[in-house]
Amino acid sequence: MKNSNKISALLITYNEVNHIVDIIKNISFADEIIIVDSFSTDGTFEKLLEFKNVTTIQREFKNFADQRNFALKQATHDWVLFIDADERITDKLKTEIIKKTNSPTDIVAFMVKRLYFFKKKRIRFSGFQTDTTYRLFKNGSVTYIKDKIVHEMPEINGKSSMLKNPMLHFCFNSAVHYKEKMEHYASLKALELYKKNKNANMIHFVIRPIYKFITNYIFRLGFLDGKEGFQICYLSAYGVYYRYKELKKLTASSKI
Repeated sequence: MKNSNKISALLITYNEVNHIVDIIKNISFADEIIIVDSFSTDGTFEKLLEFKNVTTIQREFKNFADQRNFALKQATHDWVLFIDADERITDKLKTEIIKKTNSPTDIVAFMVKRLYFFKKKRIRFSGFQTDTTYRLFKNGSVTYIKDKIVHEMPEINGKSSMLKNPMLHFCFNSAVHYKEKMEHYASLKALELYKKNKNANMIHFVIRPIYKFITNYIFRLGFLDGKEGFQICYLSAYGVYYRYKELKKLTASSKI
């Protein structure tokens, strides 16, 4: 299917050597591919230089919103497909994206459901069963809210809708990998809370992690995902604890 309205595919990367070749092949239907790399140290940047159809820019990482907004400014085509290196577009979703971008519409942003995989096992519960995210935009219709430096949120200037077909998300290849991600996100979230003059107390260290675990493992049926479900729910709760641990450190350092 020929695309008459052109698509800019955007990625922000850091140490994604295990995903980078597959994702570039996966989005090869886009008319341009632009990657903003945060000075990867695992060979990602060197691998990117092998692709003549990819524009790679190295830029210091401040936070997710800042990096995504910079990437958006590099796009030159009618539509923007913003994707992460560990996500994959299925054939059905690709066909739907091309159809949507070539049809008259007043929709400026499309959300997509993500199907999660942990160690290549499909995770059907554990809090992930309702996950959706914005991935397709009309160029110039979206900016990421600057104050949301982690779990960044786009500000949509117009109408939005949901795509019918899901994308695949190979988010975690091991418990260690998931823990590292949780700590990275938690540190950024702690900084976000610190800038809002929030403080940590015992409720944050005890009640909130327990509530997170019970919600995802019991009420959101994480136990049905087997041992992987337990690991995910436990580490999600750990991420909440780590967030407030880092917030406490930031607060203490500011008083020195």
